[in-house]
Amino acid sequence: MAFARSIHHLHPLPPVSNTRGLKPSPLFLGSIRPDSHTHTITRSSVSVSSSAQRRSAVAANVSDVKTKPAANLLVTKEEGLEVYEDLILGRVFEDMCAQMYYRGKMFGFVHLYNGQEAVSSGFIKLLKQGDSVVSTYRDHVHALSKGVPARAVMSELFGKTTGCCRGQGGSMHMFSAEHNVLGGFAFIGEGIPVATGAAFTSKYKREVLKEDCDDVTLAFFGDGTANNGQFFECLNMAALWKLPIIFVVENNLWAIGMSHLRATSDPEIWKKGPAFGMPGVHVDGMDVLKVREVAKEAIGRARRGEGPTLVECETYRFRGHSLADPDELRDPDEKARYAARDPITQFKKYLIENKLASEAELKAIEKKIDEVVEDAVEFADESPAPSRSQLLENVFADPRGFGIGPDGRYRCEDPKFTEGTAQV
Repeated sequence: MAFARSIHHLHPLPPVSNTRGLKPSPLFLGSIRPDSHTHTITRSSVSVSSSAQRRSAVAANVSDVKTKPAANLLVTKEEGLEVYEDLILGRVFEDMCAQMYYRGKMFGFVHLYNGQEAVSSGFIKLLKQGDSVVSTYRDHVHALSKGVPARAVMSELFGKTTGCCRGQGGSMHMFSAEHNVLGGFAFIGEGIPVATGAAFTSKYKREVLKEDCDDVTLAFFGDGTANNGQFFECLNMAALWKLPIIFVVENNLWAIGMSHLRATSDPEIWKKGPAFGMPGVHVDGMDVLKVREVAKEAIGRARRGEGPTLVECETYRFRGHSLADPDELRDPDEKARYAARDPITQFKKYLIENKLASEAELKAIEKKIDEVVEDAVEFADESPAPSRSQLLENVFADPRGFGIGPDGRYRCEDPKFTEGTAQV
């Protein structure tokens, strides 16, 4: 079945300096929050220097940040093209999800990642196969960045057996043991203890079982989760045991319809890291190069056994909280300000200006991704729906379903047991 190609609009960007150092932007670009601090990860400590003045968010611009010479900031051509392809894949995939949702191909809540791609690409493309990722309900792009095929992710969204969870997870519960994607989690804070457990497993393998294991774990979550009890408990545990984990806060400034600035007594989430004895960093989450540089150091610290890091990536979602959200609460000026800083446009400009890629090469990548996503939709649409007997599988510890009935047979094999519970 043919579907119209997804159209991804890349917003124009004003001139921006090419920045990629470990020192993130000191400018907090939220609606009303003043400039506060600059934070730098070092291998042994965190240095914090106070800024001299407050700036209005409207006047804040990345070009104000003093950076290292451009010669020290370049990614290689190969890295640049890999990151660009991942950014485009995330954007085009999510745009196509919106189309399919409104066509009735997906059900339930679907939360898109448009605008936040620099965080996923900046962190996950630096991981190894054995490293783990734990996500939230906004998890499609995290799974794609970690290598889960677009076909498997789209099929899961369609609720088909060819999905990465055989159609039983849906939009908010992406999981792939093969790619060490340990799940998307619908309730905020749910995934952080799972990620902490995965990091503990890595440390246990290395220090107790004496295995050659330097695997790290990324725990992604939003700004609203940083006010949740599980977050604090796991920060304490990770710092106490020096676990190889990076807590990545995707601060898009809005917890559904509640502004982060109204809901948090101290909006600077990064400060919660030093409170537990770990580095805390704020970085411009709209710039993949800045995210990537902070991610390199944080992942390196974890892999060397130096413990966890809390990274606050200030980003912005270009769509509503979910596809059911009319997005009427956010200030149009705020949305326009962030749209003008589209992370894909910004990185594309960087690649071309630094002669790391030509327009033709980047257009070829965009065409390739359009075809990959189109193929994923057609594959998902043609894939079979789960059988009724699958309904109770993977719900209980018994992998076959709801245990054994009085007649000695698995209950899921009794057609009357699930009668009326699933219409395919």
